[in-house]
Amino acid sequence: MSQEKVDRYKKEKANRKQIMRRQRLMSFVRKGVLTLAAAALVGWLAYSAYGIHEANRERVVAEVNYDAVTDYLNSLTSDAE
Repeated sequence: MSQEKVDRYKKEKANRKQIMRRQRLMSFVRKGVLTLAAAALVGWLAYSAYGIHEANRERVVAEVNYDAVTDYLNSLTSDAE
């Protein structure tokens, strides 16, 4: 081995704990980001499925009789004339 390789190996060996700690930390960060992305995807799919389900439900229709209001408004306009 050349002296350069030996020096590089010694430097790597001296910092091995820090290198391993950094690699573990990056692994945890990667897993965390992937977990958040997966949770966001599942949440989005659930929200979309709920929206489709709600859109397909039959809506309750209420009929309102406005005859009394119309009669009242007509009586106001007829009184003003």
